Amino acid sequence: MIRRRRREDPVPQEHHDLTHVTPGTVGTPATGGGSALVARAGRSNRTVWVMAIIAVLCLALGLLAGRLVKSPAQIAAESAPPEAGPITIAVERQELSSDVVVRGDALYDGAVSVTVETADLGGPAVVTGAVPQVGDTVEPGSVLLEVTGRPVIALPGELPVYRSLRAGVSGPDVTQLQEALGSLDLDAGNSGTYDAATAAAVAELFTRAGYPAPEADEAARDELAMAQESVTAAEQSLAAAESDLRQAQSGPADSERLSLQGAVNSAQRDLDEARACWAAPAEQSTDPETGQTLTLERSCPRVADLEDAVRIAVAARDEALAAPDVSAQQEMRDAAATALAEARSALEEARLGVLTPLPAGEVAYLADLPRRVDEVAVSRGSAVSGEVLRVSGVTLQIVASVSESDFDLIQEGATATLSTGDLELPATVVQLSRDGSGILPQESGSGSDSGDGFEEFDDGFGGGSSVPTGPTVVLHPDDLTEDQRSQLAGSNVRVTIPVSSTAGEVLTVPVAALTAGPGGESRIEVMRDGAQAPELVEVTTGLAADGYVEVASSVSPLQEGDLVVVGVGGSGDDGDSSQEDDGVQDADGSGR
Repeated sequence: MIRRRRREDPVPQEHHDLTHVTPGTVGTPATGGGSALVARAGRSNRTVWVMAIIAVLCLALGLLAGRLVKSPAQIAAESAPPEAGPITIAVERQELSSDVVVRGDALYDGAVSVTVETADLGGPAVVTGAVPQVGDTVEPGSVLLEVTGRPVIALPGELPVYRSLRAGVSGPDVTQLQEALGSLDLDAGNSGTYDAATAAAVAELFTRAGYPAPEADEAARDELAMAQESVTAAEQSLAAAESDLRQAQSGPADSERLSLQGAVNSAQRDLDEARACWAAPAEQSTDPETGQTLTLERSCPRVADLEDAVRIAVAARDEALAAPDVSAQQEMRDAAATALAEARSALEEARLGVLTPLPAGEVAYLADLPRRVDEVAVSRGSAVSGEVLRVSGVTLQIVASVSESDFDLIQEGATATLSTGDLELPATVVQLSRDGSGILPQESGSGSDSGDGFEEFDDGFGGGSSVPTGPTVVLHPDDLTEDQRSQLAGSNVRVTIPVSSTAGEVLTVPVAALTAGPGGESRIEVMRDGAQAPELVEVTTGLAADGYVEVASSVSPLQEGDLVVVGVGGSGDDGDSSQEDDGVQDADGSGR
């Protein structure tokens, strides 16, 4: 067991005599035991310093705790609300504008798919020419694409192609074609029947597009040749029948007629001579033997016989000169004329049959041209099957749904502002629809009602957009650059439509500054300079917008910079006493 030395135990002599100092030396140990005593003294000094530092730290912590720890009474005094006072804001001069602010979708109107009829081709339908690019514009009369060397021309119209058109057919599709050609300044007529004028206009349409006009099939051309031959033969038959009829109608020759008339004249002369002979006195002579007067016997022809001869000659002449019976010749002539008319009618029909047709696969009708190509489903060399293109209107428009109350405030032609990201553009209201009808015309079956007042609609960008079916506003952005168009298309934008304005800067106060008087009049409290209490001033208000109201007039003078009371502060109320910092001051004029 180790026994500790008591403090009062005497220290050995050698420990008391720590050093031995001789002249010329300082602190030189006198012996080996003196060195140990010096080390022990150094450790003792460090302990003193450590204890001093700890004491200072404890003092500092005590002072800090004294500041942080408060008595309940002190806490209650410090948390008590300050004395209540009015909160004021300065009267401002500014222009007020009441706006309708909604969200709208930027869409190209009326996205539709384009298909090509290939049933009449009789072979593979292959794209042989250049195809349009996304963003290209489809104009009326332009070529959408080329299939098997033939163009597919875009024409304005809503009725889809369902048959090829050729001369003689009629119907609503022919009427639509004639109207479409007329819109391109091609005179196709308006008969509703595919006639020569329509065919000529179709031929000119293809010429403008840079392609030969479609031709009739070989059977139609053969029919035309046969009809032409039939007309030639019928014309020859009619000429022969007419010659026979003329010959039959002409009667005897002139020599024969003269001969017959001469016979009548001769018979008449003979009759006249016979009658004269019988009428002359009888000749007498004296008989030489007896001396008697004798009457000689007449030798005149018999008058009766000569009269018969005259009648016979006249009858022969009349019979020869009478109109001949040409009924048979007339029948032959009439039959030949009828055959010729039929042949000519068949020729006209055959000629119509070879007029320029319009194959079903060489035209596509699109409503509201021009349009914009949104999607191309084919490429050069690919086979055509189903949809080849998807197009929409070239007009980028903003479609926004509004409330019934806001709808009644908006008018067509109103200006608006479109905002999306850093882009801010002017726009114009071009269409209003209370039930959403007439907005974004679309092909049948391309939209579906979602049941929430919106219709899911292909927006032309490969996705869907909600098209409102309630009160709807359509806006057109003003002149756009291509970059702006690209940034705006397909986005949802903020639409601000001013519906009323003060048309200049006016005195305004916060709406919160208004109170109602006993008679319903509007009043404000004005804190005048140096006043201890606000002055109650009756005012006439105007337009209210953005939390401010126009002061049209006031009973007491009111000017920009005057302070009006908008509330009471310092009451401990956590409700509406907070105000924005912009221009808001306390009653003493200091900022809060």
